[in-house]
Formats: sequence, C-alpha cells, structure tokens
Amino acid sequence: MKKNHIDFESRFWSGRSTPSPVSVLELFFEFHDLAEAKERLNLIVQYAVQGNMQIPEESSVVFHFHHSLRSLIRAGWCLRKKSGKWIGEAASKQSSPLMYGSLSEEEYRDPALVFYKASKEYRTEQLEDFLSDIVYFSLGTFNHVPECPIVGPYLHLIKILDAAWLIVERKNRKKDRFQSTPQEVEVQVRQVPHPEPFHANL
Repeated sequence: MKKNHIDFESRFWSGRSTPSPVSVLELFFEFHDLAEAKERLNLIVQYAVQGNMQIPEESSVVFHFHHSLRSLIRAGWCLRKKSGKWIGEAASKQSSPLMYGSLSEEEYRDPALVFYKASKEYRTEQLEDFLSDIVYFSLGTFNHVPECPIVGPYLHLIKILDAAWLIVERKNRKKDRFQSTPQEVEVQVRQVPHPEPFHANL
C-alpha cells in the first residue's frame, strides 16, 4: 500500500513543487524575510480582530503570504518527529534573551520541538483554518470578529516561523561546512526582532 504524501501546494505561490518539507522551508525564505513575515502575520491578526478596518496591504500580497504560510505549516507537521536533527549550540549565559526570538532556550537549541509542540495542541487543519479566518477578516470590514481562538494559534505560528528560519540557517551552515561561534549566531538572530504584539481585546 502506498504511503499518502502531503501536498504542500508550494507551486501555487512559488511556481515550484517539492515533496521535501525542508525544501518548503527554504522556498518560504526565498520569498519572505523572517522579520517581515512575523510583522505581516502580526498585522493581519490586528486587523482581523478590529473588524471595522481593512488591512492596508494589497490583497494579492496577503493571499500570497497565506498560501506560503499554509505550506510552511504542513511542512512543519511533517518535521514534528525530527527532534535532534538540527541541534544548535547552547547560548552562553551572557547572551541576550532577544537572540531566541519567540523560542525558549530548549526550542532554540532544537527547533523541531516547536513543530512537535504545535502538533500536540492543534491539528494542521486547525492552524490552517485559523490562518484562513484571520486573512478573511483582515481583508474586509465586519460587525463581528473571528470566533476561533486567536492567541494560541498566533503564538504557535510565530514560533513556527522562528524555528523554520533556524533550521534553514543551520542546514546552510552545515552544507557549507561552516560552524558559527555562539557570538556569531547571536548577531544573526538579533537582526530579526520579534514583532510588537497586537493590541486587542481578544
């Protein structure tokens, strides 16, 4: 019996299909900068929960982001059992907490844990439905706001973005046979600030 494979649907936003979840991560960051992706997700959530204002972004940009992040969610689900594959250096005690982004120290060292934790709390379909809901409500004006939970899925998606970026970075360093010192890693991550949290009565 043939194994069922997840269709990442990367062809819809990148023009390329790939059966590899890691390749989906790499494709995502060919099109999106990490800081901009986190800020765009934050902005979409803000406008979705406000209800009475439409996001100023072009709808085509928002839909492209939706499709690509949906592929990233599916890729993360496929990588949820790959803990230990992309282990990084433990940070020194002198390192700033900002270097972790949204991740805990444990998640920063082993980013695949982020996908595992997300899968324990939400099914892939639930995260995709959340993403579709906030995109829908951000693109129009409504008298009501999304009824789905907001904070939990949002925080998981921010962590998924940070973890995916770390995996791509570590894969590239391994490929180039280059090992960054903890100080070099800190400089890289500090360039990707965590977005300001959205302010709304959720």
